[in-house]
Amino acid sequence: MIRKPNSNKARLKRHRRVRKNVFGTAERPRLNVYRSLKNIYAQIIDDEAGKTLVATSTLDEALKDLTYGGNKEAAREVGKLIAKKALEQGIKKVVFDRGGYLYHGRVAELAEGAREGGLEF
Repeated sequence: MIRKPNSNKARLKRHRRVRKNVFGTAERPRLNVYRSLKNIYAQIIDDEAGKTLVATSTLDEALKDLTYGGNKEAAREVGKLIAKKALEQGIKKVVFDRGGYLYHGRVAELAEGAREGGLEF
């Protein structure tokens, strides 16, 4: 019998492998990305303190004018918004954690939007 591989299980395996090396500090927190079929989420995390400093998604009130949260345009807007919120808290440099996803499509657009907004990584 042919079994389809579980893509989320493979993603989590990649994410664990990447997280061995990617660590957020107070000076340079981690920008984490999670994408679902309908939305995309981003948060900036200080791993030393174990706290989320900034979080946003396509479900945020500031992005209610988006018609659909699961496309590249929405991902770019989330990147710009998280950069704006991070700069308000004095965060300029981050470490990008793609969450086991390929750096392609919506994940890459979110990263480009964050760079446009002023974050460095």
